[in-house]
Amino acid sequence: MGSSSATVATIFFSLLLLISHAYSFYLPGVAPRDFQRGDPLQVKVNKLSSTKTQLPYDYYYLKYCKPSKIMNNAENLGEVLRGDRIENSVYTFNMREEQPCKVACRLKFEAESAKNFKEKIDDEYRVNMILDNLPVAVLRQRRDGSPSTTYEHGFRVGFKGNYAGSKEEKYFINNHLSFRVMYHKDPETDSARIVGFEVTPNSINHEYKEWDEKNPQLTTCNQNTKNIIQGSTVPQEVDKDIVFTYDVSFKESDVKWASRWDTYLLMNDDQIHWFSIINSLMIVLFLSGMVAMIMMRTLFRDIANYNQLDTQDEAQEETGWKLLHGDVFRAPINSGLLCVYIGTGVQVFAMTLVTMIFAVLGFLSPSNRGGLMTAMVLLWVFMGLFAGYTSARLYKMFKGTEWKRNTLKTAFMFPGILFGIFFVLNALIWEEKSSGAVPFGTMFALVCLWFGISVPLVFVGSYLGFKKTSHGRPSEDEQNPKANTRAGVVYETSVLDTDWRHSSIWGLFVILIITCAEITIVLCYFQLCSEDYHWWWRAYLTAGSSAFYLFLYSVFYFFTKLEITKLVSGILYFGYMLIGSYAFFVLTGTIGFYACFWFVRKIYSSVKID
Repeated sequence: MGSSSATVATIFFSLLLLISHAYSFYLPGVAPRDFQRGDPLQVKVNKLSSTKTQLPYDYYYLKYCKPSKIMNNAENLGEVLRGDRIENSVYTFNMREEQPCKVACRLKFEAESAKNFKEKIDDEYRVNMILDNLPVAVLRQRRDGSPSTTYEHGFRVGFKGNYAGSKEEKYFINNHLSFRVMYHKDPETDSARIVGFEVTPNSINHEYKEWDEKNPQLTTCNQNTKNIIQGSTVPQEVDKDIVFTYDVSFKESDVKWASRWDTYLLMNDDQIHWFSIINSLMIVLFLSGMVAMIMMRTLFRDIANYNQLDTQDEAQEETGWKLLHGDVFRAPINSGLLCVYIGTGVQVFAMTLVTMIFAVLGFLSPSNRGGLMTAMVLLWVFMGLFAGYTSARLYKMFKGTEWKRNTLKTAFMFPGILFGIFFVLNALIWEEKSSGAVPFGTMFALVCLWFGISVPLVFVGSYLGFKKTSHGRPSEDEQNPKANTRAGVVYETSVLDTDWRHSSIWGLFVILIITCAEITIVLCYFQLCSEDYHWWWRAYLTAGSSAFYLFLYSVFYFFTKLEITKLVSGILYFGYMLIGSYAFFVLTGTIGFYACFWFVRKIYSSVKID
């Protein structure tokens, strides 16, 4: 069971990586903007981000040039949870009008500001900006040397280096930005649409004779400068006096507006791993073959022989899984807890499925910043109806009577655990003064969604589910359960591990479901053959145990791929992975349970029982 669970975990981990990259459809209803020559363009600034710390910061956390009045853009729930903080900036220019050099501002750095810049340079923070809803990007040369364009999102705050002949490392700030705006021109009119936003950051120690605040004149940067970066240019150290400048150029592009996100979505290696895809298909075919063999050869033969037996011979011939027809549907230990987890798993599954449907329709495109997170939160809330309905029907089948208590557990157990972990992690982020900390108002809104919408819907679903007839049973429970006549046997299904990163997200989702279902059915059949009727929890844990391998993979990924050095960042990483693994446990466990439940009902409804 170990290797098969690891495969399920690998599929889901790759599914998470792909869900935010797989779809490039544009959000319906968002109309493109046409710009005439000379129209003003306003660059907006977003968070400072780093892969080393995973802690975003507000752009103006560092001492950058500020406009006279800082205005926050309207943020949705997903943007707040992601740590996005979109604000206006001093970088303004006009459409298709090049600016060789323009001074943004001059700032005097005190010790605290310089310290903050040095810390962010050490942690490799990147600056994120937005123009016409496109993020700024730095051109990157592909490793294979191909001429196709790939991007790195955002640009470095600065870098460390040393002068020739000196071993002392200095901190240098990227204080000059060379923007390049790509546009697609309408052949019939003079209007154009922005299809690309690039930047080349540079560090320049600007020189001037006398500073004039109203009309600054720099010897290293002026309106007549053709090539600002010369061989003798000295980089700008992080010190007490820094001049920030920028230049703007425009370039016509053949890329159409509808395809402008394609380049941004290219991964580091976009080649299809055909061997991995074939490998994954072979795994599914192998498991399907095993299930088909059991169903077609073993089960059908056993059922046919069993139904042809005479009454007097039935007692002595009844062995294996057929012997358990009086006990196989007996309520398990902690049946109420199992109902709670099954209901929660249905809620997670419904949320995932509808989210993917929305993504296919284009509602969760990258242009809709924060849309994925917002959709998942809202769908989770509204899918509480299915959680209550499923939990109550199963609870009634187990002949439970306290359906209100079962409903309360369904409404509060899983989200309560997640909210508790999230609250602790958010407190750590708040202590670090990161923009990723969810404000109190947003936390209150999340609680209101939980208590005001999700909980009532769970109760409505439970009421409807408990009023409906429970799942039918092919056989009734015997008064006294039979003792196991054979020792429990543990079976393992060896399957190959593979890399799923470049498969279709829908294909991965279907493979995930099939793998969970078939592994659980095979192991459940072996368990019943050993005359062990305690299959309820075993079915759930068989598929759900793959969450353990998912968490182990995250540990491996942390130590081999990531460069996180801060303790708080490590705690955040493992905290969020714990939340993800727990949700994965509930999802896959529910899939395995329902597959096994269908299988058991199917085989026991096929035999004649007196």
